[in-house]
Amino acid sequence: MALGQPRRSGLSDQVITQLRNQITSGEWPVGTRIPTEPELVDQLGVARNTVREAVRALAHNGLLDIRQGSGTYVVATSELAGVMHRRFAGSDPRHVAELRATLESSAARLAAERRTDRDLKQLDALLQRREEAWDARDAEEFVTVDAAFHHAVVVASHNDVLLEIYADLGHVLRAWLREDVGETLRPENHMDHTRLVEAIHAGDGERAATEAAGYPFMCLRVPKTEEPPKAEESLETREPSKARGSSKSPETPEP
Repeated sequence: MALGQPRRSGLSDQVITQLRNQITSGEWPVGTRIPTEPELVDQLGVARNTVREAVRALAHNGLLDIRQGSGTYVVATSELAGVMHRRFAGSDPRHVAELRATLESSAARLAAERRTDRDLKQLDALLQRREEAWDARDAEEFVTVDAAFHHAVVVASHNDVLLEIYADLGHVLRAWLREDVGETLRPENHMDHTRLVEAIHAGDGERAATEAAGYPFMCLRVPKTEEPPKAEESLETREPSKARGSSKSPETPEP
């Protein structure tokens, strides 16, 4: 999508609209760096201050992140997603897990009842890609595909409102998952999602919901930089700043 020169009236608002369209259309995906200020000035044919004002407005709304010395990056695809990213990024991981379990179990139940052949093919393909990323020990690819897999389950629910809410929360969930997975995929932490896909194939809503609800809590574990707790010490008795909020052991599988 090419950027066009805006009309002279309401330049700032028009530039904001054009830049937002680049983001919402996927032309500038989440995680990518947008063109530099001089490049935007050249493409849009407006003053540097107008471009700067537009970029700052979108950063304030949570769509962009201005990083000194690095550039400006897309961090969300909508204002609501940006607000959620800012509001929940530092939340208690257990609370994030509880929200994720609530949304994904409901979606999985509906997916088992409403899935189409196309949905099933997509889930099968993403499940295979997820396993391939794990076997290749590619942590970043694994996080990307795992997030796409869970999003596909929500898509298969054919509930547009649920899908919109989940999509707006997606950036927070991916950031949390990326932090939890870390840079190394360890064989003992593998978590198989085959049973979830089988339940959706079989139209078993109850089993699909149960499978989906359990995964987020299995992700909770002690941070990698911390020594494992002693056998007689539960995570609940530790300092809040030292625990991820789970009663599971550090050996609990990751997603």
